[in-house]
Amino acid sequence: MIRAAAAIDVIVVLALPDHATEIAVQLPAGATLADALERSGLAARHPNVDVTCAKVGIFGKLADRKAILADGDRVEVYRALVADPKEGRLRRAAGRPKARPK
Repeated sequence: MIRAAAAIDVIVVLALPDHATEIAVQLPAGATLADALERSGLAARHPNVDVTCAKVGIFGKLADRKAILADGDRVEVYRALVADPKEGRLRRAAGRPKARPK
């Protein structure tokens, strides 16, 4: 007979421009992404980041805060983009000399 795990271990991550915060959290089986964020204390550590409204995900994929976590999951808090990546590429391309045909 296979027994369900009584607890799961997850990591909650917030990447900032100058450093990243990783917090290991142990939760009961069946815990949600919201439970992990609350237990991590991330909001208290980073009061300048609105953890309650930020987009979140598991292993790089957007997820609902009601998503059930599995042992070993990596919960990620995503920040708003400072600049549009497409505009950045266009600016860099505009500064390059045009290639001459051979």
